[in-house]
Amino acid sequence: MGKKGLGRGLDALIAPGGEAGLEVSELDIELVKARPRQPRVRFNEEGMQELVNSVREHGVLQPILVRPVGEGAFEVIAGERRLRAARIAGLERIPVVIRDIGEQEASELALIENLQREDLNPVEEAVAFQEMIERFGYTQEKLAERIGKSRSYVANALRLLNLSSEVLAMVERGELTAGHARSILSAARDEAEQIRMARRIVRFGLSVRDIEESGRRRAAKQGRKEAEVADLEERLQERLGTKANIVKNRRGGRIEIFFYSDEDLMRIVDMLVSFEF
Repeated sequence: MGKKGLGRGLDALIAPGGEAGLEVSELDIELVKARPRQPRVRFNEEGMQELVNSVREHGVLQPILVRPVGEGAFEVIAGERRLRAARIAGLERIPVVIRDIGEQEASELALIENLQREDLNPVEEAVAFQEMIERFGYTQEKLAERIGKSRSYVANALRLLNLSSEVLAMVERGELTAGHARSILSAARDEAEQIRMARRIVRFGLSVRDIEESGRRRAAKQGRKEAEVADLEERLQERLGTKANIVKNRRGGRIEIFFYSDEDLMRIVDMLVSFEF
């Protein structure tokens, strides 16, 4: 499937009479099952109940996108939330658009739908990116192209998977933002410090700016780094999508850039060689 189709979004793929020539039909709801590798794991209960009430009153207004996966069976590509609401509401049939596509394209579309609707929390997004890389052999650059994001966006999302499981759980629950998580990754030296920082952020309701300011004050007080150096480190980390340290000494110093896999190393080298920052 070409990049053009993905870039135009799912509306172009499922619109009746659209360029894809796909028609809306109805299926027995018992024939439709959820994807076992759905990127979205958590569903807001309050929002789900509102959707259930709407479905009871008006039905499912937008068809779900499905693919055949066996004799008489279909799997959801996009619209699992609507499928769940329809089942809770007691509907026996559901409007669908059927596409006969393979697993890789189905995974891409499922991920893109959630990204377009901003339904994924940062951890779900990072896990989905990692799965696409591992299952289908994508590089970060290729994945970014397929989903319409920048390479640095993908790299920064994947960095979150280096957090401890406790901190990741806080991000999933919405107690910490992705910005908090990146600040913790940049500042903490090990998992224990990650957890201490995360708990402090939650306890005192600290913002990302609070953390950055605290880091600058601590660095200045301890005489380890100047504020200007800390700012440069943050710029490097944001641009390269990985942890970076600047170590100064009397004669000059060095820049330390961290990588977490062979692919990550090649990505960083490519950026440095091509002066993409």
